[in-house]
Amino acid sequence: MLIAFIKIFGWLLAKLPLFLVEFKCKFWGDIIFTFLTKRRRILLSNLHHAFPEKALAWHRKIGRESCRRTVEMGLLSLALPYFSKERLRRHFTLGTNFECSWEEAAKRNQFESTLAVLPHFSMLEALTVLPALRDLPLPKLGAIFRPFNNIKINLWVKQTRERWGVHLLSRKAGFNQAMSLLSEGGMLAVLFDQEAGKHGVLTTFFDRICSASKLSGLLSHKFDTKVYAFYPKRKSFWKAELEVELLESTSDPVSSTLLTNAWLENKLRESDNFCADWLWLHDRWHTQCHPQNRLRLHAKKSILPETMAFYDYAELPRKTRIWIRLPNWLGDIIMAIPLIRAIRKGRPDAEITLLAKSHFIPFLEKIEIADRLLSLPPKGVSYFFDFLRLRKEYPDTHILFTNSFRGDLEARLIKAPQRFGMVRPGKKRPLLTHVWKLPSTLDETTEHQTEVWQKFLKYFGLQESLNYTPLQWGNERMSNDLNIRIGLICGTENDPSKRWPPNHWRKLIQALLAFSSRMHVMLFGTANDLPVTKMVARGFDPSRVENLAGKTDLVSFAEALLQCDAVFCNDTGGMHLANALGVPVIAVFGPTNPVRTGPIFEASKYVLQPPNCPSTGGKPIVDVSPDRVFECGKHVIEGKKSSSTKTLT
Repeated sequence: MLIAFIKIFGWLLAKLPLFLVEFKCKFWGDIIFTFLTKRRRILLSNLHHAFPEKALAWHRKIGRESCRRTVEMGLLSLALPYFSKERLRRHFTLGTNFECSWEEAAKRNQFESTLAVLPHFSMLEALTVLPALRDLPLPKLGAIFRPFNNIKINLWVKQTRERWGVHLLSRKAGFNQAMSLLSEGGMLAVLFDQEAGKHGVLTTFFDRICSASKLSGLLSHKFDTKVYAFYPKRKSFWKAELEVELLESTSDPVSSTLLTNAWLENKLRESDNFCADWLWLHDRWHTQCHPQNRLRLHAKKSILPETMAFYDYAELPRKTRIWIRLPNWLGDIIMAIPLIRAIRKGRPDAEITLLAKSHFIPFLEKIEIADRLLSLPPKGVSYFFDFLRLRKEYPDTHILFTNSFRGDLEARLIKAPQRFGMVRPGKKRPLLTHVWKLPSTLDETTEHQTEVWQKFLKYFGLQESLNYTPLQWGNERMSNDLNIRIGLICGTENDPSKRWPPNHWRKLIQALLAFSSRMHVMLFGTANDLPVTKMVARGFDPSRVENLAGKTDLVSFAEALLQCDAVFCNDTGGMHLANALGVPVIAVFGPTNPVRTGPIFEASKYVLQPPNCPSTGGKPIVDVSPDRVFECGKHVIEGKKSSSTKTLT
């Protein structure tokens, strides 16, 4: 029934006036562009990434025309079997290069084995009618095609396409027929693709990682054939000039593959006509998009080193857009840094964009761990509308370290095709496209937060080990400063139970000041911590105990920490920041769990807990005595430093 409908519909198309068929193609092309929103987004994303310098209006114009020509291609494939030779010659002509090459070979009556590489242009079906266009001797012509699963449709396609003498050679049957044709001096046509999946080679197309067809390169190398790019140059509806261009001869299949891709890039840049004629509706850079391979470059064969030499890349272009929604707390952001480093190493082609609260942006700029930074908009009526505007940047992957509905909604509005998150038992995150389900057997109280996140990212392909080297800040302490500078972080932003009592801090300061006349103590904190720091600093000489709470932003806070010989702190974001900067920390824990949220960077760090406290916390922080904290800090001040974590109870 289906094959009968195809035959009748194709016959009717061939009989209809051309303007009616053209109207039908424009109508259905506009329907595709307007209403198939998922496919339209792929199309516009492809154009955006290939031509970022072009305006959105141009992308839409080319995209709409490409949809129309895609329908035109489909209807031509149905009508072409019912065209007479005379009509074929009215619709299709030979270009100058093609005609000259053909006539020269015909005069000699000697055809060399030739490989024709075919791009996805709209009237590519015209290749099958090539012998009907001129009454000249021909070489044996063959084209490799992917057969249909439907036996009757497949038989009809072969019969109609072989009508004029071009032999269709099935990919499923192997390539013995193709190799025989080339060895006999024939001409073989091969479609080359930038989404060849596991059968392709890893290279770049428009500077973005793709899996390119390698077949044409292998065949041209094996049979030492000339390689021509065969393409139809569209003149008007269902009318084209068939043209060939001789590609530069190469001595190896890798160079042939690279030259073919480079030729197509140049052709698509050459004119809007060629650009609109290409099939942009396919997801051209899909090969590295499998969720469980996303955070690594994965392929059976890679020619990326040769690609970099061919294009004279100093490093891979960072054109794969990975966006990362950072947590809302400073400590969590610091704990995520080793993972961002690992993503950068695993995907050197990625442009990493971090989305964070505005007050974190200057700090993130300073540590240079991302290519771009986006500040979250202020809360208000327009909050979510700002994320709608970001979808026009077409990120490829959106990774969320947050675990909130708000963060998921932000990602859904931005509309990256891949949105990764972690799901704990009993919860759902329906706005994400792919999730890693935290195993019910995993006890988070015995795993560091960074290590849990690492398991999450490993599910999506991350293979790189984590780098805990302290951040490079570039801020050096003055060599003539002989003071012993000690930082104290007395407050906590979100949990009063994590605060060591003010009286304990005062006793610690007294011990520090008595230890050395060169001791200078600085109290750090936010404006919200001022009531606590004022209580701690009351009565001390301001020249020796300086209260800086509320007087520093995040960058100046970090710079002040770098001037410290050691930092005493609660379990707070400042602890993680000092540790990440390589400053020795003495952290006092009580009810919270240092196994899960302790400092992780390779710098001297001591964690003190109440007596008889489990390693995972749970005892009142008041039970940690000032004498114990001072004795621990004294070892650090005296220079007995270590990069390992020491937990003292």
